Amino acid sequence: MNKVYQNLNQKQQEAVENLNGPVLIVAGAGSGKTRTLTSRLAAILDSGVASENIIAITFTNKAAQEMRDRISNYQLPIINYQSLFIGTFHSLGVRILKAEAHLARRSKNFTIFDGDDSLKIIKNIIKNFNLDKKRSEINHYSLRKEFSRIKSNLINIEEEGDDLIKMLFKEYEASLEKYNAFDFDDLIEKPVKLFFNNPDILKKYQDKFQYVLVDEFQDTNTSQYIFVKFLAQEHNNLSVVGDDAQSIYKFRGSDFKIFLNFEKDWPKTKVILLEQNYRSSGNIIKAASGLIANNKFQKLKNLWTENHEGEPVKVIEHRNEDEEAQWIAEKISNFNSSVGEQISNLAILYRTNAQSRAIETALIECGIPYKIFGGIKFYERKEIKDIVAALRWGFNQGDLLSLERLKINFLKKPFLELKENMPKMAQTLNPISLISYVLEATDYFSQLKKNYDNFQERIENINELIYFAGNFENLSDFIEEISLLQSGDKIKNKNQSEINPRLEINLMTIHLAKGLEFDTVFIAGCNEGLLPHQMSYHNQEEIEEERRLMYVAMTRARKELYLNFYNIPSRFLYELPSELVEFKGEKSLDDEERYIEI
Repeated sequence: MNKVYQNLNQKQQEAVENLNGPVLIVAGAGSGKTRTLTSRLAAILDSGVASENIIAITFTNKAAQEMRDRISNYQLPIINYQSLFIGTFHSLGVRILKAEAHLARRSKNFTIFDGDDSLKIIKNIIKNFNLDKKRSEINHYSLRKEFSRIKSNLINIEEEGDDLIKMLFKEYEASLEKYNAFDFDDLIEKPVKLFFNNPDILKKYQDKFQYVLVDEFQDTNTSQYIFVKFLAQEHNNLSVVGDDAQSIYKFRGSDFKIFLNFEKDWPKTKVILLEQNYRSSGNIIKAASGLIANNKFQKLKNLWTENHEGEPVKVIEHRNEDEEAQWIAEKISNFNSSVGEQISNLAILYRTNAQSRAIETALIECGIPYKIFGGIKFYERKEIKDIVAALRWGFNQGDLLSLERLKINFLKKPFLELKENMPKMAQTLNPISLISYVLEATDYFSQLKKNYDNFQERIENINELIYFAGNFENLSDFIEEISLLQSGDKIKNKNQSEINPRLEINLMTIHLAKGLEFDTVFIAGCNEGLLPHQMSYHNQEEIEEERRLMYVAMTRARKELYLNFYNIPSRFLYELPSELVEFKGEKSLDDEERYIEI
């Protein structure tokens, strides 16, 4: 058998063999999506299509490199790997803009501005127009978000209703041209506009790229899809792979409806369902499938596995988040000692970053090393360090490092007020009252909203700190506990100063867990208000995205899955098939006292 077709199931082989025409590969969780797409690319190359006539588009450089490595393992003859494009949307955009720079009013040695560079330009524009005083709701973060929305959705600026936004956007674009630069959104938007305005240029690239393959298609936004559509519409050899049930990046601008409407745009589409899961036990797959079946907007599929049924999904009730975190930590300790399992095969997932506080505390108390995937530890976050610095200064006037932090991070008037008042107030007020005073004196929440686009997340972190402070009657005990947690003293006492990464538990948000898998997964905070998040209550589509998020979290688990909650259980727990669930709590999930109108 040709190496290209080895180790493929019937449906995967079908996806590989149908080389011509539009193909939609609906790949369920753990169904071998990457293997299938790579094999399809290899089959196209093996059929005699020149490597320079094919493009394979991924969302990350890591995914692109993985595909390159897999392709090279096929050892296909007479292939110029240098001319084979495997890369991100943005890297393809850069390649086209370099070749056609003059049409975009740039020279070939243009600069690509990152987010900070863009913010600097926008700050200067705001300053030049004196907008800080004229329009208080306009700041550099809100404008950057608005400009990104305009470009990602290919909005005609002349059709925008706000004349001020029009003017500022044009100023921003003029600045980019002046600096011979593009921002990150330009790398897609500008090639699309170039194709639209220059049919001869479009024809050149359509003739060149005879086959177009796209990974993680459910995560595309409007401009990315139009980009691909332009390139593929001449030969119609567009193959996309993805899973609408794992579309969880609406906040980044992705639109899963592009995936759902693919067949309407490409009428002769061959649809192939990859439904066999190779990752998870039978009970986990059935439970996750039972959950996602409640979404109205989806491609219907029936995920199944030949893996053993395994353990039932565990649903555990706790009294509060600290008890939840302590239970998870103790469970992990028992895993590590009783079965000798590497705790790197375990993961704790949560909806919001603020939830890590309780979990980190419990892990440190139990002497369990951990790492936060794609983020920073709770007490290292800027907003937490700012507030703790004020508390430390109040507690100890010899702590000049904390005083220096206050001087750097706060305006002169609030700084002087904190410097003078905190030592006196710290003698009588409890930690919660002191934090409230710091927030009020510095107008901290308003400053966060003005200066950070993720201000809501930062506010959640502060609220979590306030919750934790409620456990302490005096500032001395609170500062001491935070200091021990910051230093990791209780882990170091376990003689683990040099931690092997294989001996660290994985902590991460559900969004960052996509694409990963672990033997055992603990999902923390399966509560109403957290998962689904209270900010998603506005409409059915947002609730469905939260359900997809829960589905992604559940399907990260290979062998064991623990769903933890406190207070009001998530509506999603009621949607799990009861015969697959083992419940541990004071009263039944169906108890009328738990009822919440949803």
